[in-house]
Amino acid sequence: MKRFFSSVIFLFLFSGICISQEKLNVVVIGAHPDDCDIDAGGTAILFAEEGHNVLFVSVTNGDAGHHEKGGGALAKIRTAEAKEAGKRFGVEYVVMDNHDGELMPTLEIRLDIIRLIRKWNADIVIGPRPNDYHPDHRNTAILVQDAAYMVIVPNVAPDTSPLKKNPVFLYTQDRFKKPTPFVPDIAVDITDVFDQKIYAMSAHESQFFEWLPWTSGKLDQVPDTEKERLEWLAEWRKPGKTEEVQKSLVKWYGEEEAVEIRYAEAFEICEYGRRPSDDEIRMLFPMIGK
Repeated sequence: MKRFFSSVIFLFLFSGICISQEKLNVVVIGAHPDDCDIDAGGTAILFAEEGHNVLFVSVTNGDAGHHEKGGGALAKIRTAEAKEAGKRFGVEYVVMDNHDGELMPTLEIRLDIIRLIRKWNADIVIGPRPNDYHPDHRNTAILVQDAAYMVIVPNVAPDTSPLKKNPVFLYTQDRFKKPTPFVPDIAVDITDVFDQKIYAMSAHESQFFEWLPWTSGKLDQVPDTEKERLEWLAEWRKPGKTEEVQKSLVKWYGEEEAVEIRYAEAFEICEYGRRPSDDEIRMLFPMIGK
């Protein structure tokens, strides 16, 4: 049986709800519940604060991401955590029903993603690069790349109207150098919303306070109180501001302002989507320079 969205999410996307044409429509796609939060959560908050439409998508249901729980029970926990995180970020959150740790870049899932991007009438699509330690991350990147351009082709997924123009596709920042390092074409100051990002991320309790600390040998360091946990998570997950990211911040914010920026999220333009000019980037990222 074809696996697609849960019935609730399916109804949300296909019930005829119209996405505003006056606002930007942004889709962030990750492999697991919490990936979008880490990679683009601050930028998503800034978009949402200005009234733009943001959709987070987890391509898997996260049912393998724990050392003590698993299967359908874990998938339910992670979907509930994603729903709560979405409320805190101010975004919609979709969790697709594909198994964690088993994701493959199949035509079926690619068509699901094409339909989703079309239904959201996306101006911007953000996802990972295909350079990563985790096969689900790599295969999510392939799925998003393979959906680029095809979202405007009428005879592909003809049951859903094609977009009139290709969105701008962007990669999120990573630390991997081979075969090519990440290039921060766009950098966004998230300093003012960093605490909110951390609070929203903390909704994924099974991940940030259980599973990921366990995998990194930090489980015995996790504090007990909420306040201490937020402080601990903020220190652990603060984004690194590389020299290249700093140069990008100077380009977009100016030398004087860039020096004061503590936290930033950066994005690389994917050649498979539309190639925006600097002027268009400023229109697509209205928070830049403010």
